[in-house]
Amino acid sequence: MTDYANAPELKASVLGKTTNYAQQYDPSLLHPIARKLNRDQISVDEAALPFFGEDTWTGYELSWLNEKGKPQVAVATFTFPCQSSHIVESKSFKLYLNSFNQSKFVDHKTVSETLEKDLSIVTNSDVQVMLYTADEHACIPFTPMPGLCIDSLDIEVTHYSPLSGLLKRASNDIISETLHSHLLKSNCLITSQPDWASIIIEYTGVALCHESLLRYLISFRSHNEFHEQCVERIYCELQRTFNFEKLAVYARYTRRGGLDINPFRSSEQNETPYNIRTNRQ
Repeated sequence: MTDYANAPELKASVLGKTTNYAQQYDPSLLHPIARKLNRDQISVDEAALPFFGEDTWTGYELSWLNEKGKPQVAVATFTFPCQSSHIVESKSFKLYLNSFNQSKFVDHKTVSETLEKDLSIVTNSDVQVMLYTADEHACIPFTPMPGLCIDSLDIEVTHYSPLSGLLKRASNDIISETLHSHLLKSNCLITSQPDWASIIIEYTGVALCHESLLRYLISFRSHNEFHEQCVERIYCELQRTFNFEKLAVYARYTRRGGLDINPFRSSEQNETPYNIRTNRQ
């Protein structure tokens, strides 16, 4: 099996490299990375995915010019289905969005349609884009995280690389509960820059030991992997360990360069993630 971190697709990315900022709209800046590269590492068959879900990105720094040369600004949400063959490398996404800054577009609708077309082509999927004005404050509201926060548990931690063996059941009782933690941290696969997240785990099945879950989430602290891949790893290891009747994992990562990435994976086909935004985003 090919070492994912040394895959040619990653070597060709702009992450960790000095780059020039495009002055005009340029969709060729987008750099796709096959989801299969990492899914092979966690034994996920792309032809029979064990989950449904999406990746929702929020862009806080989108701007362009109208036909008279006047700057326009918007907040954007980009929704990528987890069935897409590729993700977009985040730095290339930022460079692409920056290429809009000095480019003229007729209206918001044209910008939205352009974004949808380019992102759908590069990921081989149906990407949805929503634009919000700077005055639409309710578009992504600050919302309390659902369920029980497990961060106050007084535990000893010794592992800082993912270890599924840390996961334990509390009992054989079948329960439904929602848990969350703000202590998830991983690192960029290429640059090793820290990625910070709050994570929600909702399940129905054997009772999960909260202390073991917290130790497991903290064990990602020195792990290098992209946001989407961390969430899929967490989902798969939870499901393989406990065989839950229902499971959903949703991470809200903090932004970098004006973009945040929020992967959601669920056993339920028509389930959608909570419409929330943490105070760290």
